Amino acid sequence: MSRLGSIGARLYRGEVGYDFVGKRMIWYGISVLITVIAIAGLAFKGLNMGIEFQGGALFTTPPTSVSVEKAKEDAEKASGHDAIVQKLGNNTLRIQVGGLDTKTAAPVTEKLAQDLGVPSEKINTELVGPSWGEQIANKAWTGLAVFMILVVIYLAIAFEWRMAVAALIALIHDLTITVGIYALVGFEVTPGTVIGLLTILGYSLYDTVVVFDGLKEGAKDITKQTRFTYSEIANRSLNGTLVRSINTTVVALLPVAGLLFIGGGVLGAGMLNDISLSLFVGLAAGAYSSIFIATPLVADLKERDPAMKALKKRILAKRASEAKNGPADDEAPQDAVAAAVVGPRPSRGRPASGKRR
Repeated sequence: MSRLGSIGARLYRGEVGYDFVGKRMIWYGISVLITVIAIAGLAFKGLNMGIEFQGGALFTTPPTSVSVEKAKEDAEKASGHDAIVQKLGNNTLRIQVGGLDTKTAAPVTEKLAQDLGVPSEKINTELVGPSWGEQIANKAWTGLAVFMILVVIYLAIAFEWRMAVAALIALIHDLTITVGIYALVGFEVTPGTVIGLLTILGYSLYDTVVVFDGLKEGAKDITKQTRFTYSEIANRSLNGTLVRSINTTVVALLPVAGLLFIGGGVLGAGMLNDISLSLFVGLAAGAYSSIFIATPLVADLKERDPAMKALKKRILAKRASEAKNGPADDEAPQDAVAAAVVGPRPSRGRPASGKRR
């Protein structure tokens, strides 16, 4: 068995672990910092909306040696509006200009062809009306809202309302970070971006539900025992699925990284940039939120329940008694703390040094 597989098996059995839930204030602080940066980028730079959402004209030139900077200058001079220019892999230029309609696009095409030194008939022009772009934007927001509502309803029925709330917060966390990165980087927001956002929400939700399922099973009849608090059971469930979550995320990120850095960066494919950036950032944020945000939030909410408070009080009192007087003759030593700390538990029935008596 590989080393990673061996660690995964030991994590699943609870032989080793890391106290994710116990250190939750650190993860909350990191998330708040990243979220504030993302919101600041969104507030000060704003989103670079594609013509599909704001309307305008999209010009695609034949192969040319004209630089992106000169094409941008010529397009803004010809149209009187801000322009976004991208160089594609075959040395063609993709020029996006907002605020143009059918009447104004034709003279802009002629002037642009003259300035760039290419035949006007070789420039492909696509027009999108502002009303159509507004409809697309409204449908995108509607689809996102419906998705969120269905997620909350499903999780509330399949698990409980606390898990539904935690999952919703984690999804909003992922969306905020991804949208903020888009604003900071300046990539264009297109329907492909919306598709990417909905896709990463599915990945994030998958990881979260896997952990919640293990937590639901581990917390069954929790009040009938006095070994583990709810937070400790949540931490054990999280550690048990940790390697699986990491493997799933890495396998998903590798092809997306290929799309982003090779397809978008080397080949200059604009549409690949729109989709792959949202996927790459969203998958990474989703993996983080599933491990460091969703489950600790559930533990926080659950520990406020009177029954969980009473259970925790009984467990702490029992541990204090055992620390003072030793465990009862008919009970095994408490090992709840060991499940939340990196390192192996001492084997039962032999001294801590590992030597037989």
